[in-house]
Amino acid sequence: MTRAIALFVSLLALLAPASASAEVLLSFHSFSGSVFSGRYPHTFIVLEGTLDSTGERINENYGFTAREVSREVLQGPVEHMIQVEPPKYIAETKRHFTVKLSDAQYRQIKAEVERWRTAPGKYYDLDRRNCIHFVGAMADIVGIKVNYPQSMLRKPRQWLDHLSKLNPWLGAPPRKRRK
Repeated sequence: MTRAIALFVSLLALLAPASASAEVLLSFHSFSGSVFSGRYPHTFIVLEGTLDSTGERINENYGFTAREVSREVLQGPVEHMIQVEPPKYIAETKRHFTVKLSDAQYRQIKAEVERWRTAPGKYYDLDRRNCIHFVGAMADIVGIKVNYPQSMLRKPRQWLDHLSKLNPWLGAPPRKRRK
């Protein structure tokens, strides 16, 4: 009788939604725009999935940019903002790699986004605190080795490919060379 009950409970467990399948994925994206496209090279993060602790569905994205793109951006720090991209824009970007987050890491990411959002004064700096540095801060939270070669500070796609090489465990596909 005990075996029958154990078998029945096991079958019920297979039919019930598994909480182990709850996870949030953090993806790293880049866009290679130009002045002519109306968008500039940019990198940002996408969070998708379900929190294990609450079952809450997550579908968020965050990037860091100057509040207003003008010549002042080239001169030094300017006002900043966290930018949320529309789904259409995300579909046009390159996803470089994705990692699974624990609920605690998700909360750390959200707290870090808020720190960047609420930083006082003029916080966006093209060479010291741009979208690459923002995404690098998020990558650091999840254990991705990050550095900022000077030659890549305005080349988000190249920089994310660089991170892929620094962190082979990410399993990112190698970038195809253009002919």
